[in-house]
Amino acid sequence: MSLKTIVAIILIALGIVLVGYTGITYTTRGEPIDFLGVHIETTKRHVVPPVAGAIILVGGIVVLATRTKKD
Repeated sequence: MSLKTIVAIILIALGIVLVGYTGITYTTRGEPIDFLGVHIETTKRHVVPPVAGAIILVGGIVVLATRTKKD
């Protein structure tokens, strides 16, 4: 298997997972807030939309379909 085929398979699998879960949500640490001697930790919530999964899935299919005969 060539590197191009492996990348295509990974893209297709990742695209299926993102579309199947209707978007993935993850959190990261935000900037802490110090207010009147109280330290407050914050978090930021990020969402990977299902459209991104569909684009990745199509990209993987395109990469797999455009591989050369030598691969």
